[in-house]
Amino acid sequence: MPIEMVRVDVAALEAFVWRAFIAMGLSRAEAEHCTAGLMNSELRCLPGQGQGVGRLTGYYDRIAKGLYKPGAQIEIIKESPALALIDANMVMGSVVGQEAMAIAVDKAKACGIGAAFVYNSTHFGSSGFHARRALADDCIGIAMTNAGAEMAPWGGREPRVGTNPWGLAAPTGGDFPVVLDIALTTAGKGMMRWHEREGKKMPLDWALTPEGHETDEPTAAMAGALLGIGQYKGYGLSLFTDVLTGVITGGGYGLAPFADRNRAKLDVAHTFIAIDIAWFLPLADFKARMDAFIAEIKSSALRPGFDAIYAPGEIDYLRETNYRKRGAQLDAKVYERLRDLAQRLGVEFDI
Repeated sequence: MPIEMVRVDVAALEAFVWRAFIAMGLSRAEAEHCTAGLMNSELRCLPGQGQGVGRLTGYYDRIAKGLYKPGAQIEIIKESPALALIDANMVMGSVVGQEAMAIAVDKAKACGIGAAFVYNSTHFGSSGFHARRALADDCIGIAMTNAGAEMAPWGGREPRVGTNPWGLAAPTGGDFPVVLDIALTTAGKGMMRWHEREGKKMPLDWALTPEGHETDEPTAAMAGALLGIGQYKGYGLSLFTDVLTGVITGGGYGLAPFADRNRAKLDVAHTFIAIDIAWFLPLADFKARMDAFIAEIKSSALRPGFDAIYAPGEIDYLRETNYRKRGAQLDAKVYERLRDLAQRLGVEFDI
């Protein structure tokens, strides 16, 4: 059956999220970063992906357990003109991502390309949010993170690598930038839970049962492992994301990130890369070339059953534009959890 949704005013929701973060002990600057990160996911992602404001309750619980440390500072352990190695010191992941990408951008402005590698971090939300941070400085942004082991290696049936999302963002001369914001699994457990609640089957290429069989039953799959995009290709990309985040930094990788949510740290690692467009050609020329490229792509004849070709990030942009005009659509269960959290925090709930 259809999941009940509640339409809420975006400005009111954003103000509530900010108040909640302040009540959790975050500074104003931290609250702004974290609010922007959750609102980005709420407005641009599908509700079933579970990356939006519903994560507020989880953040609250992790702060209470000491798994996030509001008020702590990231620390640059080692750096060169183009590179930085950063200990996140368990700072809120949205804060880490924005600050680390800013460091990568500064280095890109000096060297043409800059990168910040981060360990000892936490959940940082949507990779695309952090990749887009580079756009304000006329750079291409790339952000990636490892995650808790949920994907089976190709040929295996037990989780060994994470969804390990990537975000890539490039400016255009049009209404929206091109943004690729993807996990390396075909789908996540959030979407599986959504299908389970709706009583629907799911595609066979999403996940395995614990015994290693493909299944279209969300309930059976929840106890199994996720499958990578493009079969062995997604597994390979996920493995190398761990190499480029956790392995190279000395941080957590494979089975380590989020392995024990009651232990001392979440052990997540990220990588942020910024490329200064002006090092290559004038920004206006780049945007004109991007616009011509997108137009060329959209000129393709359509497959049967399709009514349009979209650039990466275009559907997300249209969804966000619609929500800002008409109100966001919250899962009714998320709405109730937020109302309960407001009571626990003693903040006004006016959404």
